[in-house]
Amino acid sequence: MTQSLHPAAQQGFSSAAELYQQVRPNYPQEIVMWLKQQLHLTAQSKVVDLGSGTGKFLPYLQQVTSHIIAVEPIAEMLAQLQQAYPQIATLQASSDQLSIASESIDAVICAQSFHWFATIESLNEIHQILKPHGQLGLVWNQRDIQVDWVKALADVLEPLEGDTPRFHSGQWQQAFEQQFLFKLDQIKTFQQLHIGRVEDVVSGRLLSTSFIAALPKSQQYQLKAQFEQIVADYTGKAAQDEIAFPYVTYAYNFKKTT
Repeated sequence: MTQSLHPAAQQGFSSAAELYQQVRPNYPQEIVMWLKQQLHLTAQSKVVDLGSGTGKFLPYLQQVTSHIIAVEPIAEMLAQLQQAYPQIATLQASSDQLSIASESIDAVICAQSFHWFATIESLNEIHQILKPHGQLGLVWNQRDIQVDWVKALADVLEPLEGDTPRFHSGQWQQAFEQQFLFKLDQIKTFQQLHIGRVEDVVSGRLLSTSFIAALPKSQQYQLKAQFEQIVADYTGKAAQDEIAFPYVTYAYNFKKTT
């Protein structure tokens, strides 16, 4: 694996892989229709789930096709995936060195991952393994900061981000500038709610964020208390109470240019 991982990803995700699998939200069921209609996937399609993490997006791909390769560079994340989805073919590799046959893949999906490897080298490698007219799909779940208590939580997170790659920074889009490998076809958005106990879907979810998971445990405990206090102040809900955490899911599809 030639591509170096950001320290927040390497340290945070390797130490919090199990938590990530437990507390991260799923994706809206409408994403399956998006895979079929926008990416033109069928039961015969061969798909790479790139930056697959613990496999959170796999159930949606499995509703379309069984021909899936899950690619993930971090061993601890891949171990969680292999335990949950033993039938899925896996590859521990970086996005710029995939060791997959040229023009053999119908679509590459990057769910909650592309911002970590948004480089021209990655796009070159993805372009190489895709069939002519193949599709690149980028999907992100984002907290809906139009909701007051969600915005208050985001305000706590922002100064902790540092130089950690994030979807909302928009820096990942620079990889598509001055390149002729892919053309943006469409952007779709979906609404969804992550329902569960405050300590799971709010504080637990935020503790699984890469740059927070990389912090000392003592600081994580302080942040957990702060997150739960914010929720209590805005909603009156305690750590054990059920809450609906609102998300917006963004789905981009890019067509390979020949």
